[in-house]
Amino acid sequence: MLASDFGNLKSEINMINDSDADWFHLDVMDGVFVPNISFGMPVIKSIQKTAKKILDVHLMIERPDKYIVKFKELGANILTVHYEACIHLHRTIQEIKNEGMKAGVAINPHTSVELLTDLLNELDVVCIMSVNPGFGGQKFIQNTFNKVKKMRKLREETKSNFLIEIDGGVNLDNARKLVDSGADILVAGNSIFKSSNPISIIKKLKNI
Repeated sequence: MLASDFGNLKSEINMINDSDADWFHLDVMDGVFVPNISFGMPVIKSIQKTAKKILDVHLMIERPDKYIVKFKELGANILTVHYEACIHLHRTIQEIKNEGMKAGVAINPHTSVELLTDLLNELDVVCIMSVNPGFGGQKFIQNTFNKVKKMRKLREETKSNFLIEIDGGVNLDNARKLVDSGADILVAGNSIFKSSNPISIIKKLKNI
């Protein structure tokens, strides 16, 4: 939703409601962990009132454990925190689950997938950042394909059930290869909201 037109937010939400998309992906940025500030809690509360699908909330913030209960209250179904932002990551994951949400962990482009090995059986979602977090519209990092393959292999080796999510620069040019590499969830922003026919783009992505 970061790429949507905030001046017509309700219309954008209803477009997603009426599309083949499965989730709303909400990027929350604090200007500290990433060099940008996105929407905050009042906007999420507004989105939750209109959204009819799962809210996938991605926290690109420092000390996310301070806000777990609040994001549950705002309607988050999935809460994803960054590996790089959590001092006690296992505890944070448990707190998310204790609030009845699914727990996700995101990793930045420079972070090795192997660093999550000991936690994979605890996770519902692993979000692999395919751009440097903070801004939409960045160029897709090609090494992502290798990371997805490694993560799929780790999932098999650890007999885990988490979903592999790709966030950043996803479009019709790379979606097929991402799915073939092992991705389960594709987060698409600019490729949808900046297109002349968002509903059609979503349908094409879903049919891959």
